[in-house]
Amino acid sequence: MKKDTIIVLIGTAAFLLFQWLVVGLIPGHVIMAALFNILFFAHPITRKLAMTLLPFVFFEMFYDWMRLYPNYLVNPIDIQPIYDAETALFGITVEGVKMTPCEYFCQHNNAVADLFAGLFYLCWVPGPIALAFWLFSTGKRNYALRLTWAFLFVNVIGFIGYYIHPTAPPWYAINFGFEPDFSTPGNVAGLGRFDNLIGVPVFSSIYVNNSNIFAAMPSLHAAYMLVATIYAIISRQSKWIIALCAFVTVGIWWTAVYTAHHYIIDVIFGILTAIVGVSLFETLVRCCQPIKRVYERYVKYIE
Repeated sequence: MKKDTIIVLIGTAAFLLFQWLVVGLIPGHVIMAALFNILFFAHPITRKLAMTLLPFVFFEMFYDWMRLYPNYLVNPIDIQPIYDAETALFGITVEGVKMTPCEYFCQHNNAVADLFAGLFYLCWVPGPIALAFWLFSTGKRNYALRLTWAFLFVNVIGFIGYYIHPTAPPWYAINFGFEPDFSTPGNVAGLGRFDNLIGVPVFSSIYVNNSNIFAAMPSLHAAYMLVATIYAIISRQSKWIIALCAFVTVGIWWTAVYTAHHYIIDVIFGILTAIVGVSLFETLVRCCQPIKRVYERYVKYIE
């Protein structure tokens, strides 16, 4: 326990210091670090929960660290080709003008759809966390751990995809055209209608800290709840929990397009990223002996 305490305290201090010096410290980082430490030191059970949820801390770290070397410095940004492909594959013709579904929804939206869109998108990370907590609390800690580490694994694959093929989101083409402007800040896009509807800048406060706007494909928003749904099925949850996860998953896919945050193409690649990521992770855990041994020790720690 003493060794664990030293590791956690040093790790927390190093995380906050690095964030502050390199990528900038925001209240969310402090809150996340505080919550992890509270869980770790409060009780033996909450300590195990903290270690189960640890991959979400790494997820936040890796996401922020993309600021250190933006993907648009590695490869050219795809702005017009994906717009043209989306129009050709999924375009909607209105009065003789063919437009992307995102452009169509920018012109055709309503308050009810905006409300549901915001509620769906609020589940993108809280949903997998909630399922992991449920699995942990109902005695299926092995599945909870598999979910959280698969979630991180899928993110790493997605982040690699961002660097291989930097892609502008639909709202960029709609608002700024097809020329890249690296100084463009994050944009709330259609989710701003949800903020206006409830009178609280929920998504505006989130997207102002976007680490890289040219990271739309694959859509990891489309992947996250799909990962949760897969593990709800694998862990043999009730049909109601599986149905809820699936409903939210599809809702997020729709919202991504409805709010002009992602093209349908982005969503499709996000779905593929989740499926490939989970399949590869499960294969490594079962078949790669070094990884299997480390994972089994991890499971014993939290059980």
